[in-house]
Amino acid sequence: MAFATIEPEQSNNFLNNVRLIATDMDGTLTQQGKFRANLLQAFEDLKTAGIPVLIVTGRSAGWVNGLANYLPVAGAIAENGGLFYQSEGSLPVALTPISDLGRHRQELSQVYQHLKTEFPQIQESTDNRFRLTDWTFENHQLNLSQLERLQTMCATMGWGFTYSSVQCHIKLVSQDKAVGLLKVLDDYFPQYAPEQVMTIGDSPNDASLFNREVFPLSIGVANVLNYADELPHQPAYVTQAAEGEGFCELVKYLRSRFMIDSL
Repeated sequence: MAFATIEPEQSNNFLNNVRLIATDMDGTLTQQGKFRANLLQAFEDLKTAGIPVLIVTGRSAGWVNGLANYLPVAGAIAENGGLFYQSEGSLPVALTPISDLGRHRQELSQVYQHLKTEFPQIQESTDNRFRLTDWTFENHQLNLSQLERLQTMCATMGWGFTYSSVQCHIKLVSQDKAVGLLKVLDDYFPQYAPEQVMTIGDSPNDASLFNREVFPLSIGVANVLNYADELPHQPAYVTQAAEGEGFCELVKYLRSRFMIDSL
């Protein structure tokens, strides 16, 4: 699969319409699993440029609550479109139609136990206890055919399944990052059209954010190439650098555009 990279001479044209950034976290903002100083500076640069940032991650409600409070972002979507946290200590807003969270968690547990009958090696993720809308287990040492089998098993039981560079997720079929992001944009950021939102990711659970019919300004950081044959939607462009360095590469282009526009 061939991907187009963003070249410096074309970046101003491509990025001219960006008014908001919606980005994945693990493998997209992190560098070898950690936030680096240049990422925090990139957030500050975006704030100065007047471009708000939303984090759209598969991480748990418990983790994302902290992110929304401590990072200079406009908010964060948790659990692949399950919940939304605004900054400044707000309570989570449900983005998925779940009437009874307790029963929902029991049903997710039952699905997980069924998966373990065929895949006894899978292990519940350490942050699963802090989740509300999905159930996660580690995807270490699971190959593509096994992941496809897990997806089929979930679909047979009427559940959705996705995976990232770190975890596998059992979820509602209708629950994904794009659906959650569109609802957040409509309810909290109606001044921004999807065509003005840059979506950034690196893994199969970001695929809905790469749907160019909805988000034409979609970007994959370079490590998305690891999943080139597994994505139902392809990003419009791929950065030259991987992980958080790729995100910072984009911000550098945006910063240059902001400086040009302010002259």
